[in-house]
Formats: sequence, C-alpha cells, structure tokens
Amino acid sequence: MTEFLESFRTSFTFERWVAEVFIAAFGTLLLAWITRRAVGRFVDRTRKTKNIYDDALAYAGRQPAVWMVYLLGLSWTAELADQGTEVSFFQLVSPVRTLGVIALLALFAVRFIQFVEKHIVTDEYSTPVDPTTASAIGKLLRIAIMITAVLTAAQSLGFSIAGLLAFGGVGGIAVGFAAQDLLANFFGGLMIYLDRPFKVGDWIRSPDKQIEGTVEDIGWRQTRIRTFDQRPLYVPNATFSTIAVENPSRMRNRRIHETIGVRYDDLNAMTAIVDEVREMLMNHEAIDTSRTLMVNFNAFNASSVDFFVYTFTKTTVWTEFHEIKQDVLLRIAAIIGRHGAEIAFPTQTLHLPATEGRELVAEPGEDGTAV
Repeated sequence: MTEFLESFRTSFTFERWVAEVFIAAFGTLLLAWITRRAVGRFVDRTRKTKNIYDDALAYAGRQPAVWMVYLLGLSWTAELADQGTEVSFFQLVSPVRTLGVIALLALFAVRFIQFVEKHIVTDEYSTPVDPTTASAIGKLLRIAIMITAVLTAAQSLGFSIAGLLAFGGVGGIAVGFAAQDLLANFFGGLMIYLDRPFKVGDWIRSPDKQIEGTVEDIGWRQTRIRTFDQRPLYVPNATFSTIAVENPSRMRNRRIHETIGVRYDDLNAMTAIVDEVREMLMNHEAIDTSRTLMVNFNAFNASSVDFFVYTFTKTTVWTEFHEIKQDVLLRIAAIIGRHGAEIAFPTQTLHLPATEGRELVAEPGEDGTAV
C-alpha cells in the first residue's frame, strides 16, 4: 500500500509539472497574440494624430513588446521545466533573460530615436528641425544607449564596471595612438556639428581643394558630397579643419559685374548711356536696390571706351539669376542702340603719313596686273 501511494504521488507530481509547463507555454502564446493585437490598435490610433512622439512610441515598441512577452513567458516556462529535470542548460535561463531584456530595451530606445530623427526634419508633424542637428543628436543618443546597454549587460554578468573602465582608459591610450586618423576624423565631424559651417543640403566648395557639390551626409568619419556631375565625393572630416570652405548656399544675393565697351566715336553719348542704364537697374523688379548699385564710365581701352555695371539680384537661385542677367544685358544693348552708339569690338586703325610732291604710279606686274 505504501509503495502504491508513493507511486501515485510521483505520478501526480510529474503530471502537475507537465501541466504547469503546458499552461505557461500556452499562456505565453496567448499573451503574445493579445499584445500584438493591442499594439496594432494603438498604432492605428496614433496614425490619426499629429504628434510625432506617439507615432515614434508605436513604431519603436511594436516588435520589442511582442518579443518581450515571448522572452519573459518562455523563460518562466523554462524555469518550470527545470523543476522536473536536472539539465544544466536551464541554469542559463536567468542570465539570458536579463541580457534579452537589456537588448530589447536598447532596441526600443534606438528605434524610437531613429523614427524621431527621420521625421522631425519634415513639416508633417510640426516646425521642421535642421537635418544636420537632428542627425548629430540622434547619433550621440544612439552611441550613449549602446554604451549604457553594454555596461549594464557586463554588470549583470558579474563583470566589474570599475575595472572595465580602468582597462578601457589604459587601452584607450594605445588605441588613440594607433588610430590617430580615425580620431581626427571623429573630432572633425564633431566640430562640423558644433560650428556648423555647412549642413546637409548645402552647396559648398573649397578654393584650396577640388571640392564642390551638395552635402548629402555628414558622418562621424567622412562627409559625402554629390558633385554637379552626380558623382559621390567622400571627404574625411579632418580635411575641413585645414581648408577654407565656401558656402554659396548662404549667400544673400547674386552679383552682376560686367564691363561693356562702346566705340570711341560714341564717347559723347557715354553720359546719357550710363545714366539710362543706372535708371533701368533702379527700376528693375529683380534687382535689389538696397545693395550697392554702380554704373560708371570706367576706362579708355585699346579699342573702346568702357563703363561697368555692378549690382545684385534679389534671388540666389542659379537658374533664375542667369535669366535676370540675360534680361539686364539685353536691356543695356537696347539702350546703347537707342543713343545711336554701338558696342565696340577689337579693331585696328592704320594711319599712313601724307606724301608731298610724289605720285603713286601703278606699274604692270609680271602677270600684267597693276601693282
């Protein structure tokens, strides 16, 4: 009888252990399904709002939330299964669960930052933010999250963070000497983010280097520039600390500076021409009259008398500027024509001394023609 009761108790314990594992696994799957449905409804609701942060929360937490349910539920199931077995594999459940939770929280934070960084530069939600600033802050936050996650994971596994930091300080010196260029580019990128001589989308060029194009991306090691022939140009960030950079995208106006010559025969009309050209520019709708505007007789040249035009357009758009410049030059040509003058071109005049008491007589040449 005693043996029967002991056998029944052992069998009941085994069946209870199996039932607990089954219930835990089934509950995990059910809770994951419910979580997926709940997160899906939350996502649908956030799409109806104009708040960027609830959309970022829905995007960042959609997958990690379901994975967190699986992680916690399956780890609990594994702990229940450990009660009925003596397998050493189940001893890894607790550290794996801890690392998994840290990884999922880091993933959630990184995805949240990525979403905000990508969408905050547009006017879909609110006033757009400068893309360069958003990129810099996003990269710094992601680096901070990854470092924090690694240190937290090391602490959970029993490593001494103080010793790890001390080792990193000593090792950092050696790494610094071995990676001087890498560090120079890193700090060069940091200076670009802080000083902001240019940003993503700007047209830049350098008089010191053959660099000209539109900035597409500012990384921590290099900056990608799209040249005007549509080729990508990759410039190490350290280069920008040693060269002069011109940023035409930040110009306020574009300048028209032309020298125009008329014939010496038309010198008497120069004053009227200059005055009328100046008046035309003052009344031109595309000319910024608040800037310097000069039209003056400038020089006696070899085959012309010159006046120059110095003024600025209101637009900075390259294509519009050339249309305005064309219109201004054609109007100047029309003004010169109205005063009976002509635009000069290179000519030479040959003066022969007069011959006194002599006559030029044409003599026949060998072929019979007069010479």
